Amino acid sequence: MDRLEAMSLFVAALEAGSLSAASRRFGIPLATVSRKISDLERHLNTRLLNRSTRRLTPTDAGQAYLAACRRILDEVGEAERTAAGEYSVPTGELAITAPVVFGRLHVLPVVTGFLAAYPDVDIRLTLADRITQLVEDHFDLAIRIGQLPDSSLVAIGVGAIRRVVCASPAYLAEYGTPTTPEDLETHSCIPFEGLASGASWSFIKGKAEIPVRVRSRLQVNTAEAAIDAAIAGVGLTRVLSYQIEAALRSGALRVLLREFEPAPWPVSLVHAGHGLLPVKLRAFLDFAAPRLKERLRG
Repeated sequence: MDRLEAMSLFVAALEAGSLSAASRRFGIPLATVSRKISDLERHLNTRLLNRSTRRLTPTDAGQAYLAACRRILDEVGEAERTAAGEYSVPTGELAITAPVVFGRLHVLPVVTGFLAAYPDVDIRLTLADRITQLVEDHFDLAIRIGQLPDSSLVAIGVGAIRRVVCASPAYLAEYGTPTTPEDLETHSCIPFEGLASGASWSFIKGKAEIPVRVRSRLQVNTAEAAIDAAIAGVGLTRVLSYQIEAALRSGALRVLLREFEPAPWPVSLVHAGHGLLPVKLRAFLDFAAPRLKERLRG
């Protein structure tokens, strides 16, 4: 039995939730995956998996073994990368994830510059607004917006972004310009999923946070749709500052209530940080951090 292969299949099956998913990931028959994990259980003389028609789950022994397998496989991978020169020269593939709009506007230009400077490194950039798990989803680096929970991950701050209320000049000319958060109660607002409740928005007055009920004639599920509706004069919306940079430059939108904005959200480069960093990751961090800081200052 190839124990490392069996460990890899066991970890992949639990991470993906099924033996068939592990089969697809490794490109081997489902029956082979099932047999190799069964051989591993016989070798250990214990059951590792609870098999059901809906999802695989680890037994108590399987949960402890899963953590050990991940640690061992990480160490083997690190040894192989060292032998292959990944810790001496920047080479290999970097997997990076970032929020969709922020990634397109700010991360992608940095990535293209990095690729030009480091021709032996390839990058897989995944743009998604869901929070991805670095280890489980096989990412080397994530760009995160917002306060980070306590974890074993290493974070490098590169700036901050604001949550801003904005509207088109045409809307403000017709309905007036709000000067306090309470004024929003008489205006049409356009909330969208993921940033604020459709019923109220919070602001800062002095040192206190105050919720303000907003009247929404239109609710949407993306920032882009909310911005387009605001430009069309439907009402006011609240978005992240980087999402309306082009609309502000063109004069299509104006920022309102700046003095009442909540505290900015930090932007961070986040990585697992275990052991010696591959040179490709260290090189990207050194390249990207100052450039993202400069872009966010602008």
